[in-house]
Amino acid sequence: MLTEGATLELSDARRPSPLWGYVYLYIKIYRANSYFKLTMAKRTRAYSRPTRQAAELLGAQIRQARVERRWTVRELAERAGISTSTLLKIERGNPTVGLGVTFDVATLVGVPLFYEDRARLATETLHSRERAALLPQRVRRQDRDLNDEF
Repeated sequence: MLTEGATLELSDARRPSPLWGYVYLYIKIYRANSYFKLTMAKRTRAYSRPTRQAAELLGAQIRQARVERRWTVRELAERAGISTSTLLKIERGNPTVGLGVTFDVATLVGVPLFYEDRARLATETLHSRERAALLPQRVRRQDRDLNDEF
């Protein structure tokens, strides 16, 4: 019998893709307002080595720029409008932090994103949009084999 505070652990050894880790389901049953409530933990995701290395590099650059400006973790977190724990995750290279939040923090401390020159970044963004306009709106999978023998 499950009681208040009991934890039931189920595991699924199948992997949906090489990037996903094993899926663990934790069900915590606890009593809240005279009824039982079920909660599940989020799935964990395994990131590729280049992704982890890029996140670590950007985090190290952000930390170095913060220290060079003599800002504390709390000061930068307040300027960015995030918690100190989120900032520490960014500096440690945790890839689960949102991309926009990480880019905002990098911009605040002066870490260049993609290009040192902002005009070049704007130009490359425009070129990227122009190239995207030439691509088809949708990509459909071809289920049938093409017969190219005439």
